[in-house]
Amino acid sequence: MVRSRVELFEEIRVDHRREELSIRELATRHGVHRRTVRQALASAVPPPRKEYASRGRPAIDPWKELIDAWLSADKDVPVKQRHTARRVWQRLVAEHGADLSEVSVSRYVALRRRQLGLDRVEVFVPQAHDLGAEAEVDFGEFHIRLAGQDLKVWMFAMRLSASGRAFHYAFANQAQEAFLEGHVRGLAYFGGVPARVRYDNLKPAVVRILRGRDRLENDRFTALRSHYGFASFFCVPGKDGAHEKGGIEGEIGRFRRTHLVPIPDVASMTALNELIAAGDLADDARVITGHHAGVGVEFAAEQATLAPLPGEAFDTSSVISAKVDSRSRVCVRQAYYSVPVRYVAKRLTVRLGAATVEVLDGAKVVAVHERATAKYVDVLDLDHYLEILARKPGALPGATALAQAKKSGAFTPDHQAYWDAARAARGDGPGTRDLIEVLLAHRTLPAPALRAAMRTAITTGILDPASVLIDARRAAEPPLAPVIPIDALTRYDRSAPTLHGYDDLLTGNNR
Repeated sequence: MVRSRVELFEEIRVDHRREELSIRELATRHGVHRRTVRQALASAVPPPRKEYASRGRPAIDPWKELIDAWLSADKDVPVKQRHTARRVWQRLVAEHGADLSEVSVSRYVALRRRQLGLDRVEVFVPQAHDLGAEAEVDFGEFHIRLAGQDLKVWMFAMRLSASGRAFHYAFANQAQEAFLEGHVRGLAYFGGVPARVRYDNLKPAVVRILRGRDRLENDRFTALRSHYGFASFFCVPGKDGAHEKGGIEGEIGRFRRTHLVPIPDVASMTALNELIAAGDLADDARVITGHHAGVGVEFAAEQATLAPLPGEAFDTSSVISAKVDSRSRVCVRQAYYSVPVRYVAKRLTVRLGAATVEVLDGAKVVAVHERATAKYVDVLDLDHYLEILARKPGALPGATALAQAKKSGAFTPDHQAYWDAARAARGDGPGTRDLIEVLLAHRTLPAPALRAAMRTAITTGILDPASVLIDARRAAEPPLAPVIPIDALTRYDRSAPTLHGYDDLLTGNNR
């Protein structure tokens, strides 16, 4: 075991007190020089090591003045175009024929940079945060496996500066709708509103950076701020601004390492956010360095100081107008969403949320889709194309909407089996029309009843879609009148009527 000099001195002094050994004997026992023994007996604290005079650097000395001149001139040039140690060495060799190693140059350059103040050391001032006074907001990226596909998504994070409690929510993008909805969800999670929220210069909030901390803000963000009644504070641009909201910067990295490693493998964004919510709940038991209680305990004290939430949540959706193309789709943020074919060539209203897309004809909602996670993709509903497919049944086998319905599970193996049986019995065109008629019935009849009716049709061989719908309706709708067992009617029995009185009138026997 390696001993420190303090421990060695202690052992020498103990042996000398107990056994009164001589200096020579102590030196022999402990394997040290007699001078060391004398130092130990003189003081329990080892003397400082002797400092040697700095040695000369014969290879670098002739070039010191030139290197210093280059480094001093760097003070007046952009940071990204200053000399690196390698560039200094390359210039010395190429321009001045210097014969010296790169490591000699790099050591000298590192020393002179510190002395000349070119390597600035950032100094931070400790901050105290009043309860309910401030929160911080930012986005952070991370990767997931969504339904077997590798995908980069974005995590909205809002952190209360005093208690350290944070809210996280995953979105497929950093669009304005996600930014606004993150605020709505985060403030609802905290159950109140802090006095001020600190931001960097996110595009959903800032249209243009003006002089100093002045910003030209986005109208939707201004409306959100007005709705909840908090003030905003924008950090300076660049890396310096990140230091002004270090709490949220560190929070995003900590949460990602703690709860999103290994990479989450989820079936949907809803499942991902359930996983994130569980992480937020677990973090309530965490004790932040320098705090005296867990996050949940400190938040309970801070929550009472938050301003109350308004009576209703802020509407985060964007309303736009879009024309339906010849493929019965509207284009929204470079993704395509289907609508019923009767709206082709018409202009409809679209309510764009962070996770959903609603298409309206006036006040009537005609289509609802999950928001796409990528650009230039189709998000199609097979039901929207059934009317045109009834006229063009040959287009169904290769339809993108059919492929998506199969992938999502809306088009089940029961549908496929009925389609195969109908085409085998009646041919491709008529068999496909029979399937379409059954698919149209999904608008009014429950899916389990229709699937059971299709299985019955395949078993019995009665594939007529009218029969399938009758069976499905029978299974879905309760009987109109109750069925009473026949033996239960015996209590209503009466004796049969007789005509004896009438016969007596005819024969005169009643006289």
